[in-house]
Amino acid sequence: MDQGTKGVASRVPAGAAKVLSAVEEAAESTKLWCAAAGVMAWRGGPRGRRAAAAGITAVVVAQLVSNGVCKQVTGRRRPPKKWIPHDEVEDRPNSSSFPSGHTAAAVAFTGAVAPAWPVAGALCAVPAAAVAVERVQSGAHYPSDAAAGAAIGLTTAWLIHRAPHLLRRHPFSGG
Repeated sequence: MDQGTKGVASRVPAGAAKVLSAVEEAAESTKLWCAAAGVMAWRGGPRGRRAAAAGITAVVVAQLVSNGVCKQVTGRRRPPKKWIPHDEVEDRPNSSSFPSGHTAAAVAFTGAVAPAWPVAGALCAVPAAAVAVERVQSGAHYPSDAAAGAAIGLTTAWLIHRAPHLLRRHPFSGG
């Protein structure tokens, strides 16, 4: 198994772990990404509305793929509790560990926002990275779970960005 979790969980300083935990709590149930989309749509004009719509669409698709499909077919157990030297390990979900849905949503949102509004995408990258690190540090995931979630997020963001172009070039035909 992937023992990188044990190393990450034991090496993150307590202060940094608290910050990571606060960012992850804000991102729980996609609250952070919905709030960011709201601010973008409210204050960002047409570019902000495009970025917000792309980000929320990407979150929905990434969540469906990671939690609705991948977790259902993999059934990977969470990292052993004995590897995690702190109490956060007691708060982790009972669902499959693979992939990290939190990471998928965070990276999907960030990756979908970036082409429409690069500055907002760069700002979102900081909490997105924090979410991925926190999911491993807390003992909820193996590093490979977070990496798979990031891959799902990036792929989703790319598809959201490319879908209009792909549909114009290859529209669905009836025959």
